[in-house]
Amino acid sequence: MQKKTKIIATIGPVSSDYDSLKKLAKAGVNIFRLNFSHGTHEWHEEVIKRIRRLNQKSKENYAILLDTKGPEIRTGDLKFPVELKKGDEVILSVDPAAEFEGDSRIGVNYDAFIQDVDEGEKILIDNGVMNFRVKTKTKTDVICEVLDGGKLTSRRHLNLPGKDVSLESITEKDWKDIKFGVKWGVDFIALSFVRRADEIYELKAFLKENNSKIDVIAKVESFEATKHLGTICEASDGIMVARGDLGAEIPFSHVPRVQREIVEICKNFQKPVIVATHMLESMIVNPIPTRAEVSDVSTAVFQRADAIMLSGETAGGKFPIKSAETMTEIALETEKEFLETRPIRKIEITSEREDFSFIAAKMAEDLPVVSAILVITRSGFMANLVSSFRPKVPIFAFTNESKTRRKMQLLWGVYPLGIEFSSQPQKTVLRAKEQFLKHYPEWTGKKFILISDFLVEGEFIPTLQIRKF
Repeated sequence: MQKKTKIIATIGPVSSDYDSLKKLAKAGVNIFRLNFSHGTHEWHEEVIKRIRRLNQKSKENYAILLDTKGPEIRTGDLKFPVELKKGDEVILSVDPAAEFEGDSRIGVNYDAFIQDVDEGEKILIDNGVMNFRVKTKTKTDVICEVLDGGKLTSRRHLNLPGKDVSLESITEKDWKDIKFGVKWGVDFIALSFVRRADEIYELKAFLKENNSKIDVIAKVESFEATKHLGTICEASDGIMVARGDLGAEIPFSHVPRVQREIVEICKNFQKPVIVATHMLESMIVNPIPTRAEVSDVSTAVFQRADAIMLSGETAGGKFPIKSAETMTEIALETEKEFLETRPIRKIEITSEREDFSFIAAKMAEDLPVVSAILVITRSGFMANLVSSFRPKVPIFAFTNESKTRRKMQLLWGVYPLGIEFSSQPQKTVLRAKEQFLKHYPEWTGKKFILISDFLVEGEFIPTLQIRKF
């Protein structure tokens, strides 16, 4: 049984060699994530080359997702860690001369920090590992009381919960990394700390100018983004629920509700959605997950998210392959539970092709003889439409475009395969059947629903048929 929920694995020092990439793919990974908060361009280039080599030697065509670092508020460098206890006073300063050892001030890299914080507000360090409350401020300094102490080290991440900060949307580093992604032809760019749809349009305009067909995934991880989910979803090619920073930007008890809202919004816009961060966090150091983590992964699968993501588990953890295997096992078990009994999703239909996709999904639900849906597609558009209804049978999508194959790795329940298209649609269908049975000879004689264009009196007409392998 093949899982329908896709898995994204972050590549890091423990998983970047060719053998590890191959094992991750075998364990169920569909997309490899390159986190540009870490690593040099030279390092990422070598990883891309290894993934390309893997694609050449596999029937699959694994995709690459470039994740930008994004704008961040961070503390400055410290000569030594600072132990902070509850009730201590700490000074955060935008003064470039601030030096904890000399004047007890801790530098902050964000000039508008003073304007963006107010007395009485909380400041979270590393997503809430430590918490400060603002007592007062001057032209350069924010004087805080420590609410939850700990050891403060250099370059710690600061969050201002519930605030619309004035950070630039796409940093200079991000643009350099994006240009690198264009040069190497990555498949997805995950844009960090998206706040409004304008930022997505800005990136898309740049990609268009550079003749790039990279899809843009909006990472929802800020308070402001939660106020613009509809327009962000409409502008992007998909959304990632980045729950780490999101849980620091909004009350953590709100994160499950926002996750459900984003899954629902993506369903209505028929855009893929990724649930990410802390999914199997304990497997960074332990060979098995906590039961709470198993439930968390299962919940995302039950919500029928397109993809679930591993971060530190596969980038720097002790058990990268086992983490991917565990995630696959949870996905398969959860899908087995609901696939046979759960109805297809309800989406407002506004076009003929959406109607075709709905009918195919409904026929697969109503006719026990139907074992699969086959889609012939150049761009992946029809495969995405069929996937959005979440049919109970697998969707095998045939395309003549390698990039389309890789992009379809993100779509729930879609298994991309490559063939050469003919100018005669019937020949293309026969090639698809032949290619399919090479990979899955056990399906011989089973019936499938075919969605394809057919040539009728000189015009290509979309058709829906029931055929046999």
